[in-house]
Amino acid sequence: MATATEIMRPTDTVGWKSGFNTILRVTRLALKSPWMVTISLVSTVIAAGLQLLIPILLGRAVDQTQALVSGAANAEAATAALWTTAWLVLAVWVARGTFTVFQNYFSESVGHNIGYTLRLSYYEKIQRLSFGFHDRVHSGDLITLGMLDLEGVRMFFSTGLVRIVLLSMLIGIGGYLLLSTDLTLGLLALSFVPFVAWRSSVTQLKLRGTWLELQNRLSVLSRVMEENLGGIRVVRAFAAKSHEMEKYDDASENALELAHERVDIRVRNTSMMTFSFLISMGLVLWVGSGKVVSGEITVGTLASFLTFMTILQMPVRQLGMLVNSFARTSTCGERIFALLDLDLAITDKPDAPDLQITDGVLRFEAVGFTYPAAVQPTLQGLSFAARRGETIALIGPPGSGKSTIAHLIPRFYDVTEGAITLDGQDIRDVTLRSVRNAVAVVQQDAFLFTTSLENNIAYGDPWAPPSQIADASASAQLDQFIATLPAGYETVVGERGASLSGGQRQRMTIARALMLRPSVLIFDDSTAAVDAGTERRIRTTIQAKASERVTIIVAHRLNSLMHADRIMFIEQGRIVEQGSHAELLALGGRYKALHDLQIRSEEPAT
Repeated sequence: MATATEIMRPTDTVGWKSGFNTILRVTRLALKSPWMVTISLVSTVIAAGLQLLIPILLGRAVDQTQALVSGAANAEAATAALWTTAWLVLAVWVARGTFTVFQNYFSESVGHNIGYTLRLSYYEKIQRLSFGFHDRVHSGDLITLGMLDLEGVRMFFSTGLVRIVLLSMLIGIGGYLLLSTDLTLGLLALSFVPFVAWRSSVTQLKLRGTWLELQNRLSVLSRVMEENLGGIRVVRAFAAKSHEMEKYDDASENALELAHERVDIRVRNTSMMTFSFLISMGLVLWVGSGKVVSGEITVGTLASFLTFMTILQMPVRQLGMLVNSFARTSTCGERIFALLDLDLAITDKPDAPDLQITDGVLRFEAVGFTYPAAVQPTLQGLSFAARRGETIALIGPPGSGKSTIAHLIPRFYDVTEGAITLDGQDIRDVTLRSVRNAVAVVQQDAFLFTTSLENNIAYGDPWAPPSQIADASASAQLDQFIATLPAGYETVVGERGASLSGGQRQRMTIARALMLRPSVLIFDDSTAAVDAGTERRIRTTIQAKASERVTIIVAHRLNSLMHADRIMFIEQGRIVEQGSHAELLALGGRYKALHDLQIRSEEPAT
């Protein structure tokens, strides 16, 4: 199984077996639209057959015209025959155009169906992958994979499967017709094919390699822009515009250099292929004119050869595009399917029941946890119990494991040792949805969506009645602020809540969590940006309903947790002290030292 890093890394080295399996997998996706595939392929065959008729008809028209001019045939009959041929050519052109439209329309439709299926599967997989995966993979890389790579796979049916049918007919049948008509002229007419096919394939593979590198450079460019836009206030605050412009200019110039290199490769090789075709056509004209003079072939036959060559020129050039299509699909498909095939770290067991809440007792039973790729465990042998109506506070130095505890309860990560239970039910043995319905986490990062205040608050329960939304807003001390807005709850917040203050954003996330009326409510340092007075009012409101749930508070400010029924001091993943505020002060240990440090820092200097 590929790792997250391997999936995100652009590569052009895919094993033939793996690439073949990827092509088969994409083909099976295409066959999920059988009638569209059938219409597209049948239209391709008919269009190719009609295109091969055109040189024959044009050759006949030339011979008929020559006979009419020379008077070798009855003028009236020759004129009628010429008109018949002309109408046939017109009919063939119209029919070919019609079937080509069918071919393009339905092949594109199949491709879009493939893209639709992959896009939904990709997005659904991203939603289900664990926090551990997202910790290791940059969101810009995921966006690139879900757009550029998916687009490369989507186009395979029209640029690969349909094209291989079209080119097989045009080159195979066209070459046979040329050779069977006149072997010498046929060989001369086809002499450009090996060189053009070789150069086209080499060119496309070079372009493929540079395209992958260009994709990587554009990904870097997107990442620079994304970080700049996300941190635009920091950039302005530190007057770092010139530094950011220099970074963006370097990344942009890096991509531009490679784009110029790709243009150079394409132009040079196109010129070489065109030159070889013109040499081949010149040889056909030279030898063919001699054969016409000697009476071996007619002028119409020579015209047919030249028309066949003109028709074959584009399909032969497209051989390289065909090679590129297979190479691109195998590479892009390999990366997409590697992500789609990733095992989910957090998932339901087969036939897992829903969590049943009765007494609302949360237990940590000798819990140990180590982050992926970490050397030292974050939590070690952690055990405690919390009952409904009880408020538990966690405090300790940074990196001690406080937030990790908060993330383990809703199964953002799974414990590596021990167990977490709710009313005696291991949270790994029940459905993930029921666990997350019972556990709400107000996180440090107050993320808001670009939509109305009402939709942001009711995100976890979109069909909640307005009274429930208003109640959650009042509990989070938001109602007075919302009442001052002209559009009230319909006010649209900016990207990531940029139009609100930090405290307002945090109160929005508190209201969002309170909407769910969970059995376990966790505050992960979620009032750090709220002023002391507002925090006190929020705490008072939440305490009034604390009997309905277990409340866990993670904080660095002692004022935020001194009211808790039990305070646990966490250090190196272990509980080193626990008790009420008064009990811990009397103990005179780490909590007392931290309390004295914070109280002294808040006292005015004398």
